[in-house]
Amino acid sequence: MLWGRFVPAPLRRLVWDRGHPPSPFVLEHLGGRLGVEIGAGAHNDYKLRAINVDRYPEMDTIYKHEELRLSGRMAAIDLVSMGDDLPLRDETVDFVFASHVIEHFPDPLRALEEWSRVARDRIVVVVPHRDRTFDAGRDLSTPEELLERYRSGFTSAEDKHWSVWTRESFVAMCDAAGFPVIASQDPDDKVGNGFTVVIDATGARASAALRRGERAVAPT
Repeated sequence: MLWGRFVPAPLRRLVWDRGHPPSPFVLEHLGGRLGVEIGAGAHNDYKLRAINVDRYPEMDTIYKHEELRLSGRMAAIDLVSMGDDLPLRDETVDFVFASHVIEHFPDPLRALEEWSRVARDRIVVVVPHRDRTFDAGRDLSTPEELLERYRSGFTSAEDKHWSVWTRESFVAMCDAAGFPVIASQDPDDKVGNGFTVVIDATGARASAALRRGERAVAPT
């Protein structure tokens, strides 16, 4: 089956956002293509042709309650899966998109690597900017710290903002780990409290073997 295990049906459209308009920057890179969105929200719809992946099958979560409070609706869940371990074949879709999600992964480089495996062309992430969110004042997550999490296979079930970035520090992380950034925008043109980064998935796949090799020989 091309798409894997969908709940309840493949390619069901998300509800339309009644708040912020779409992002011209994101649509420039992803409009008209078919992809995956990690953790889509009804209150922040990017109007993409994508299936919604969510780690929770239930609609009774704090995130769904917040969607309902802000937009009066909740985004349909098409595929239940951990966002960094997708039950999809290699290069299944044109893109993977995530807005205000990557900071919740204990190992963001593992997530980016998984998304580059699934996406044929692009990975686009909207990331909260440290200085424009409640993370203001926290130390930035350094490329060295994040590479060490990746090499050690760090994981946790705790749901929180594991990492904090500015656009410059996020791009530095991508450069250090071999995820080619082809475009970025700061602030993002939808809500404005984050920044947007576009990654070339083809180039990221070319670096995957090297990253895995480094992880295999890393000291424990």
